[in-house]
Amino acid sequence: MTTVTNLGFPRIGPRRELKHALEAYWRGEHDASQLQATARELRRRHWQLQRDAGADVVPCNDFSLYDHVLDTAFLFDAIPERYRPLVEADPLAGYFALARGVQRDGLDLHALEMTKWFDTNYHYLVPELHAGQSFRLRGDKPVAAFLEAQAQGFPARPVLLGPVSFLLLSKTMDGSDRLALLDRLLPTYAELLGRLKAAGAEWVQVDEPCLALDLDDDDHAAYRRAYQALAAADRPHLLLATYFGALAGNLALAAGLPIDGLHIDLVRAPEQLDAVLDSLDDSRVLSLGLVDGRNVWRSDLDRALKTLRRAHERIGGRRLQIAPSCSLLHVPVDAAVEAALPADIRSWLAFATQKIGELRTLADAAKGLVQAFDTLDAARELWQARRRSPRVHRPEVAERLATLNASSLARQAAYPQRRQAQRQRFGLPAFPTTTIGSFPQTHEVREARARYRSGKLPQADYDAFLAAETERCVRFQEEIGLDVLVHGEFERNDMVEYFGEQLDGFAFTRLGWVQSYGSRCVKPPIIVGDVRRPAPMTVRWSRHAQALTPRPMKGMLTGPVTMLQWSFVRDDQPRSATCRQIALALRDEVLDLEAAGIGIIQIDEPALREGLPLRRKDWEAYLGWAVECFRLTASGVRDETQIHTHMCYSEFNDIIEAVAAMDADVISIETSRSRMELLDAFVRFRYPNEIGPGVYDIHSPRVPDAGEMVDLLQKAVAVLKPEQLWVNPDCGLKTRGWPEVRAALTAMVEAARRMRTGMAAKV
Repeated sequence: MTTVTNLGFPRIGPRRELKHALEAYWRGEHDASQLQATARELRRRHWQLQRDAGADVVPCNDFSLYDHVLDTAFLFDAIPERYRPLVEADPLAGYFALARGVQRDGLDLHALEMTKWFDTNYHYLVPELHAGQSFRLRGDKPVAAFLEAQAQGFPARPVLLGPVSFLLLSKTMDGSDRLALLDRLLPTYAELLGRLKAAGAEWVQVDEPCLALDLDDDDHAAYRRAYQALAAADRPHLLLATYFGALAGNLALAAGLPIDGLHIDLVRAPEQLDAVLDSLDDSRVLSLGLVDGRNVWRSDLDRALKTLRRAHERIGGRRLQIAPSCSLLHVPVDAAVEAALPADIRSWLAFATQKIGELRTLADAAKGLVQAFDTLDAARELWQARRRSPRVHRPEVAERLATLNASSLARQAAYPQRRQAQRQRFGLPAFPTTTIGSFPQTHEVREARARYRSGKLPQADYDAFLAAETERCVRFQEEIGLDVLVHGEFERNDMVEYFGEQLDGFAFTRLGWVQSYGSRCVKPPIIVGDVRRPAPMTVRWSRHAQALTPRPMKGMLTGPVTMLQWSFVRDDQPRSATCRQIALALRDEVLDLEAAGIGIIQIDEPALREGLPLRRKDWEAYLGWAVECFRLTASGVRDETQIHTHMCYSEFNDIIEAVAAMDADVISIETSRSRMELLDAFVRFRYPNEIGPGVYDIHSPRVPDAGEMVDLLQKAVAVLKPEQLWVNPDCGLKTRGWPEVRAALTAMVEAARRMRTGMAAKV
């Protein structure tokens, strides 16, 4: 009998219950027991949802209060020494200090570096290791989660991040080899597996997502050493879970490991099934990832059933499991609650709960149950209705894209000539200061927006409120001495949602939340059809803000690749085609901003790096169309109009040539958590344009002083020319509070002044 399983479930709750509990705890309004009670209730409800939807076995230990990679580091006591006193005094406070930093009672600790989880919009905390690192079990979280599920009557399979992926996703602070720590780590994994077996676990899911990457001989050797060691342990059966792509050149490695089962992603890599079937011996369980764990569309169940039957014919149902392609962490909880969506669009969607229901239908159909075929018939009609819908295709969009040519992708002059024109126009000082765009979205701002959307606040009153908030923000920036201002974005809810709401081709949920990191949740738009811009989107408030000040005011847009990456994208055409449609719509907005007198326009592309395919052979094609889409958005402006872009935590070494090919006049990047390490890529390549390396980590509540920022800027000056450098925070300030923003930006302006004074003294 084919078993329906799941690799992981969303943690945050259908209504962001975990977010609210975390933030209440951080504010001191709830104690640890209240936070843990919310977490227990969410786990219970999530297990019940999965069982009710048709899962035979549910995952456990997939739940985290912040991040599963951080959980793994904490579990194995991979805790940097600077945090250890706090961890020993209060483990929960220490855990959150690792995630968020802390600045109180004489403590001033930076948070761990944060980066993207493969090519998703989820962020994980990067463990810090060193040569000779010791490991030990700290607590029993995986065992406790398993016992909790068992006590409530849920057949459960514990989930662990595998030892090799854990090391490959970590960083060593002394430059030593991460994999050299494997032999020190493995006994702790073996001890944990032994405890899980003693607790009654029959199977453990061991996630090794790095098997979807290009690996070298040393990596392969590490995998063999790791699983040979674990095979000798007294342990449950091990299901090795791979996802986000094909095993490809790692297939022989994975198939040869002494494991009891293998999960493969047949959504991202359907072509690998036959090769896997040929490689797997007769004793192994095979888990088929048949429904998309990263998108929200109903599955083509006919195709999935054919795949399941093909595998069934080869190895029989006893050795088969079916599951989503990856953890359902990346999709919302339940589409059934989205009553405000048009009925046809809602009928096309499958969130986490519905995806498990699809798997139940497939398993029942494979058994020949009559009711499953009725469900298949209904699903087939809905799937086909979406493709026939007039919501999907707009001929005028295709016609306009067909008129584009090479001249649509290039600025009028090269950067050196543009730079001269821009300096003459703006007259900015050395080390010009600015912010990335958003300012704090206070309770008052969110409440006014909610009242306006519910019809309780009239349009005129809401506009007056936004105008007052914008003017207050502009005056604050003038007061502290920022050189290039922003309007604060008080009218915006989310940097993607705000634009999508004004573009044709997008749909929006009410409770379609997914976790980005920690308590940070986003509600991705759903791209249902061809994209076009009916009217200007940002001109009104940018023009209003510029009229308040003689200083340059940046227009703020989200770039086409980020709009694509941070939305749930239609799956009936190439992603590149959808991205070009978005770029063309944004190009119209850029030109309208310029015509309204906005001389500096920032087109944010924080997701450019995360969209990079996991296999190097696919990079060139992706970077080609991604860069083209940015240039299509930006290239229509005059030379004296300055184009900025912004990118989030990313490793730039491999894509620096593509970043330069975007030809933005100024790029700002997040570098404060890495202490300017990310600038190495811009040094090796000798980045030609201007750059703002972030000097203030906005993902943490701690406030750096001017001296700390000067130290970071001096590191930047050591590798880049002073005339290239801007001074800015790492990212937008939306999630921060006004007191810390005021203190941090005042210190940032002071740091820039000190740098100017120091540069003048050298002349």
